[in-house]
Amino acid sequence: MFDPTSLKYDANGLIPAIAQDFETGEVLMMAWMNAESVARSLKTGKVTYWSRSRQSFWVKGESSGHVQKLVEMRVDCDQDCLLVLVEQTGPACHTNRRSCFYTAIRDGEPVVIMDPMV
Repeated sequence: MFDPTSLKYDANGLIPAIAQDFETGEVLMMAWMNAESVARSLKTGKVTYWSRSRQSFWVKGESSGHVQKLVEMRVDCDQDCLLVLVEQTGPACHTNRRSCFYTAIRDGEPVVIMDPMV
């Protein structure tokens, strides 16, 4: 059985987690997890992050309904970053966009490349 404490966490006990749509490969967002949120995600199948601002667990979509169902969790070669393959319902970003990565830097300028979902 996988032990979440075997991962390499930063000084705050956190590890970056990149959420990716399991069907399209689209990168949706990046958030933080601790050992307990990793364990909860694996146990429940609902992706659970650690909110640094609220200092509490955050089940994605708990209040918005834009849930992330865990399909697979992957660990990078250094065991200090996670890739969370998800089935995303609705937008992943709090700005109501499919992805948090909706701004590109083109010719040295930020350009919004994705509109909010209707």
